[in-house]
Amino acid sequence: MKIVYLTAGAAGMFCGSCMLDNSLARAMNRLGHDCMLVPVYTPIRTDEENVSLDRVFFGGVNVYLQQKFPFLAYLPRWLDASLNNPALIRRLTSKAGETSPKLLGALSVSMLRGTQGRQRKEVIRMCDWLQASIKPDAILLTNLLIGGCIPELKKRFPSKIFVTLQGDDIFLDMLPEPYRERSITAMKQLVPLVDKFIVHSHDYGRRMASLLSIPDHQIACVPAAIDTSDFLRRYSTPRSTNPSEDKSLTIGYFARMAPEKGLDLIVDAFIALSKQASSSSVASKNRRNPSVRLKMAGWMGSQHTSFWEEQKRKLDQAGLHERWEYCGSIDRAAKVEFFRGIDLLCVPTSYQEPKGLFVLESVAAGVPYVQPSHGAFPELHHRLNAIDLDDPSSDVPIDPNRFGRLFKPHQLEDLIRALSETLDSVSDAPMQIKEISKVHQEIGIDRMASRLLEVIDT
Repeated sequence: MKIVYLTAGAAGMFCGSCMLDNSLARAMNRLGHDCMLVPVYTPIRTDEENVSLDRVFFGGVNVYLQQKFPFLAYLPRWLDASLNNPALIRRLTSKAGETSPKLLGALSVSMLRGTQGRQRKEVIRMCDWLQASIKPDAILLTNLLIGGCIPELKKRFPSKIFVTLQGDDIFLDMLPEPYRERSITAMKQLVPLVDKFIVHSHDYGRRMASLLSIPDHQIACVPAAIDTSDFLRRYSTPRSTNPSEDKSLTIGYFARMAPEKGLDLIVDAFIALSKQASSSSVASKNRRNPSVRLKMAGWMGSQHTSFWEEQKRKLDQAGLHERWEYCGSIDRAAKVEFFRGIDLLCVPTSYQEPKGLFVLESVAAGVPYVQPSHGAFPELHHRLNAIDLDDPSSDVPIDPNRFGRLFKPHQLEDLIRALSETLDSVSDAPMQIKEISKVHQEIGIDRMASRLLEVIDT
């Protein structure tokens, strides 16, 4: 099957959606299909082999300029090509987070209008290229926000069109009115043209169906997955057991350094746990060294600089300046090493996360998680606990917290409880390779690609 997969770059940052798109494209190609990953807006940035084309449609610089200066829509194609140069786009979109919300809102509405918007010739250019070069059997879009091209695609190709929904609502909620409502209206008009919408959790499917008036039969749930290969190799070199080393337990946070990911909540919980650990009453109850550390990694946009400075002030005022670490935006090898160096993962998102890939990475590394009981997390928790790791003849009941715990969203005290209970139950020995291999089979990217292909081929 020949598949064109349109993926939206995120202006140079590691983005969960485009990394998942890249992993899926690689997996579908491994399974014998011809999947071409085509970037829009900006080149994608991944932490594994990048299989996307070295060209960009709807180049971020071009669509921005055409929105701000409509007469640029009449530039000759040879000049357009220079503005869509991937290297130029990477350089000029490095501070995309600082774009005016008002201009971003107007641009979003215009892009959703497709050939009726200011970026009309960008739609025509991409469709001309697909018609001349590819002739796909199926077209998959990474979200509906780039769906303004769908009417033109439907007009030109007999291909089925599939759209993944994986954070569209989060972007919409950042837009000021009237642009948010206008964008939703434009997206609703595209819904009948889509053969099937793909979601990674039933919860997100229900919420997006309500927001965009999508019929139930038009939504298919394909659980998210990751490439687990190098996480499995991590078990060949277990942690050192040198008695002279610091035996503190480390809480890990791996996500964007942003309010919506709950960075401030994990900082507050870490401070509270550190205060508890310093009291003799807590220490006497715990058989282990009660001290804790906080290790953080993830991309930080310039728009969140003051927010991050506030979190650092709280940590320093609590006297914890030597007990936390920020590793920055890390590559894949460093990510595997990051999970190797933590005892549990917690990303206490304030919004209802549609995927939760970091939870899968944590479990793949044999590290328990503590997550809020909203969004995709309850389904992930249930899915993981449904994996049969145990001897069916055993009378020992399955531990519902064998992979991690959930806490009440936005409630600091309940988060502290869940963190404390998980830290108390952490074992120095990682899960056995025999057991973790079963987990990897369920959450591995090839399993997800097979499920996605079943939907596309139906």
